[in-house]
Parts: sequence; structure tokens; C-alpha cells
Amino acid sequence: MFAPQAAEDEKRLRANERATVRDRIKQHLRHDATKTSRSRIKRLRGLKQPQYRLRVDAIRIFYDVTEKAVEILAIVPKAKAAAWLERYGQSAEQDELAEKSQTDKEGGKS
Repeated sequence: MFAPQAAEDEKRLRANERATVRDRIKQHLRHDATKTSRSRIKRLRGLKQPQYRLRVDAIRIFYDVTEKAVEILAIVPKAKAAAWLERYGQSAEQDELAEKSQTDKEGGKS
């Protein structure tokens, strides 16, 4: 399943890149999207979202895995991957801080 941003990213690829990306998505993500490898699939540490990165030549595919589906969040060139993660990645630490802040506010109300 492609997120709207990933669908737009895919459209920007050249036809041969698009075909390669689709083949690799089918090959690697259809059956065992959480199986990490030394070079292809990487679990992203410290991030709540995206959870994983698939490397396809000079393209990086960021995705999440739920019980029911694999959601592809973005397809970006390697050169822009770090900037994309900086802008859109959600750190697990930020999430924990937000939850703690909400708990503190709720606790302060009583």
C-alpha cells in the first residue's frame, strides 16, 4: 500500500527506475518485510516512523509494517534520504516525551 506521498515519489522516477523499484518491492516486501539484511532491508533505530528502509540501487524506500499491511511512506534518492528522515521521521523519543507531557498535564488537572 502506497501512502499518497510515496505514490507521487514513484511518479517522479524514470520508467526503468520505477520498474526496478516495483520489482524489488514485490520481491522483498510482499512476504517478509521485516527480515533485515546486511544491505537491502534495514530496521531504523530510534524512529517510530518510518520503521524500515529498503535500498534499491541509489533509491531508498521508507516503510512501516503493521499486522495487516506494509505501508510505503516515501521513495527518495539516496542523496535526499537523510534530509527526508530529518523532516518526516518521527523519533521514538519525541513520542515518549509527548506522551509524558500529556500525562503530566492530565495529572496536573486533578
